[in-house]
Amino acid sequence: MKTNRRNFLKHTTAFGAAAALGPSMIASPARASGEIEVGVLFSLTGGLSIIEKSLADATMMAIDEINAAGGVNGMMIKPILEDGASDPKTYNEKASKLVIRDRLQTVFGSYTSASRKAVLPVFEKRNSLYFYPTYYEGFECSKNVVYTGAVPNQQLSNFIPWITNTLGKKKFFIVGSNYIYPREMAKVSKILIEQNGGEWVADEYLELGHSEWGAMVSKIKESGCDVVLSNVVGDSVVAFYREFKNQGLTHDKLPICATVTSEIEIAAMGPEFAEGSYTSFPYFQAIDTDRNRDFIERYRKYVNDPKAVTHHALESSYFQVYLWKQAVEKAGDISADAVREGVKGQVFEAPNGTVTVDPENLHTYLTPRIAQWGADGQGTIVNAYDAPTKPLPYVAYGETAENLFCTGAGLDTTKL
Repeated sequence: MKTNRRNFLKHTTAFGAAAALGPSMIASPARASGEIEVGVLFSLTGGLSIIEKSLADATMMAIDEINAAGGVNGMMIKPILEDGASDPKTYNEKASKLVIRDRLQTVFGSYTSASRKAVLPVFEKRNSLYFYPTYYEGFECSKNVVYTGAVPNQQLSNFIPWITNTLGKKKFFIVGSNYIYPREMAKVSKILIEQNGGEWVADEYLELGHSEWGAMVSKIKESGCDVVLSNVVGDSVVAFYREFKNQGLTHDKLPICATVTSEIEIAAMGPEFAEGSYTSFPYFQAIDTDRNRDFIERYRKYVNDPKAVTHHALESSYFQVYLWKQAVEKAGDISADAVREGVKGQVFEAPNGTVTVDPENLHTYLTPRIAQWGADGQGTIVNAYDAPTKPLPYVAYGETAENLFCTGAGLDTTKL
């Protein structure tokens, strides 16, 4: 399914510009006619579409803006949009279609770690490049992925000490959706909890998309915990928070501290269910800068919704397209090998602040922040680092593991 959005793609005859960028720029008729094809792969249907539609919109918005400003070295970007349908198997099939049949060198996409793991073999086998915008659990370094969302040291290494020291909470009930991201985040959390003098009283999971949270919330009430660390994902977040309040629990006494809950889930559930709870992300819509306010306004105009909210994975989906653009322009080539080298060390002034691609591991320097959710559905930033933090995808295992598994970003995906 090849999809053009809003008729912003304009065919040109810039064959000379393509030739100037190298042989790989004219490997197909589309490129020869002055276009660069890229894949856009998100869930437009299914339970995860509550989040992923906005990631697709942000990606298309960046493409639209770049094209309106003259493209990439004068060449227009042509997106091929595919629906992962909230299903890892479908993600694998669509990634194979984009890489093998459409012969694309770069794809922007996916939200969950399950979908990333499903597509990763396709990109590694065919040596294509995947830009992944979501905060994730770490424990991965692939030369075929550029990771632009937060890793645990940018989301938990600030959060757990703040919960124990500032909130004074010591007994953690860890709850999540049943797949790799929540389980691996729990693994890192347990290490940090113990390092900061706390304890975890439970570590529980329900299937992704689960909507019946009564028994789990009852278990939380009876556990003796004084804080809930939530790694719940997708539309399950809405059901969880609603049940939490329905059973009489309040965030002033028993706060949910989340690694996933963002502006978009809160808009879906109603802000009264999240008021007083906390989330740790590098980006919040509440960031008070002209750059971010302008970004929010442009996004709302793009999706034709004056009340649309922005959030961390959406913002990463947006700025990673610009990092790719800068890498192509630096490399003078769109091949995966060239863009991989070109993207190392790339810097972009994003809505969240300055972002930089770490040349050693292809992850992104980001600024950790914590926000408390208010009655208006927006966060008040209560803690923030002074500067972007180096991404350490193997932080749970120390610097030795970082050096062993990530230096040079030339290794295939590695599991401990």
